[in-house]
Amino acid sequence: MQFDLTDLSLFRHVVEAGSITHGAERSHLALAAASTRIRNMEKSLGAPLLRRNRQGVVPTPAGRTLLQHARTLLAQAERLREDLGAFTGGLAGQIRILSNTNALTEFLPESLSAFLAQHPQVSIDLEERLSDEIVGLIAEGVGDIGIVAGTVDTGHLETYPFRSDRFVLVVPEGHELAARSEVSLVEVLGHDFVGLDRASALQRFLADKAGRIGRPLRLRVQLRSFDAVCRMVEAGVGLGIVPETTARRAARTMAITAIHLKDPWAVRDLTLCIRSQKDLPPSARQLVEHLREGSQAPDEPGLHIGVTPE
Repeated sequence: MQFDLTDLSLFRHVVEAGSITHGAERSHLALAAASTRIRNMEKSLGAPLLRRNRQGVVPTPAGRTLLQHARTLLAQAERLREDLGAFTGGLAGQIRILSNTNALTEFLPESLSAFLAQHPQVSIDLEERLSDEIVGLIAEGVGDIGIVAGTVDTGHLETYPFRSDRFVLVVPEGHELAARSEVSLVEVLGHDFVGLDRASALQRFLADKAGRIGRPLRLRVQLRSFDAVCRMVEAGVGLGIVPETTARRAARTMAITAIHLKDPWAVRDLTLCIRSQKDLPPSARQLVEHLREGSQAPDEPGLHIGVTPE
């Protein structure tokens, strides 16, 4: 039985993605090459590692055992790379971050760009997930650092405050709701909405909240960014739910009004979570410190919540 690091990394990606196709994409391998590697691994072991079904693939008992050891060996290989990187003039290695939509779009780009500029030998694998999914994946060792909503139970993970924000409803100037200072989600579900694409963790979250109320979101169009959502709202296509930081920025150039959502989940205290400092490779520990040092930006002028900006 001979598995190399490429085999182990591919197998981990396939299981985490639930698909050989998506696992191959994450491993930067052609689908045919990935399938051949998986078959050869199963042939070498003499037992199936994956169970195929219409939804994708799931690990067999042998596959779950291999996944556990693969994660350990890959983490050790990454730690070796980082330790040897100290002899080449600085930090090295890859850091896996799992983040919810709010942090990924509004706060991480600036923080990560500054960190990467200081550490050119470090790379970051950033993936968007729902907060409750992130907690489980960090606990399993799938990622190094998670960023989740502060309302999520993080169990035994180590946590640190990250940023604070809130979701607001954005409407076109002059809309019938524009004079309101706050609304709840249930009050506006009768309107058309503009949202993010179906793969977005936030869009899945909002769809779940609407579903629990019993009135699904009426999505006219789904886009790839909050800024694009705001532009569609300005054009009168529908209402949108975006972070307040996005609404403040968009209101400088767009004819939109932001209204506070009074639902408890709208307030977003974002939290960093890790398994433990001692388990992190050196580069990930430094990134945690870098993210913790970032201060919450002060309130910006230019947006009056519930009042059309002039």
